[in-house]
Amino acid sequence: MSRIHTPASINDAPQASKDALEAVNKQLGSVPNLFRIVANSPQTLEGYLGLNGALGKGALSAQTRERIALAVAQINGCNYCLAAHSYLGANLARLNRAEIEAARRGTSSNAKAAAAVEFAVKIAGNRGAVSDGDLQAVRDAGYSDAEIVEIIGNVALNTLTNYINEVLGTEIDFPVVETRAA
Repeated sequence: MSRIHTPASINDAPQASKDALEAVNKQLGSVPNLFRIVANSPQTLEGYLGLNGALGKGALSAQTRERIALAVAQINGCNYCLAAHSYLGANLARLNRAEIEAARRGTSSNAKAAAAVEFAVKIAGNRGAVSDGDLQAVRDAGYSDAEIVEIIGNVALNTLTNYINEVLGTEIDFPVVETRAA
């Protein structure tokens, strides 16, 4: 059970959040609990959706973004996001089970994707304090400066949702996946 009010429906949400929730419903076919709980703050919902939408138009593939989401959720111990991104990774990004597991371990079988995920893990695990060598490794894998900024943006976006879910106890509404001990 969540620690704050989770609107039971779009109609139960604040008026200023209803249009955004309708758009989520149209895109996903439902409104997951994360969006409903964030809807308590129309401004936070707008910010989250805006950054998510902008990053979705970036150079990083949906598969790489899902890998980053899984790795960051594992680091931050967010069971909600592990469940959501395991589902989305499999069903929307078409990652196989081995790739989902690899992402949770902070890597990938795809060398270029592995460099992005490993860099994301260093960002999340070291609170942004990465070395020149870490930055060079992701460049050497073929990522441009713009893509490096997108990797950082995806880490930040996923950290936001991890923290929201962990602080507020968002009820998991995807098939349950639990974090593993490091």
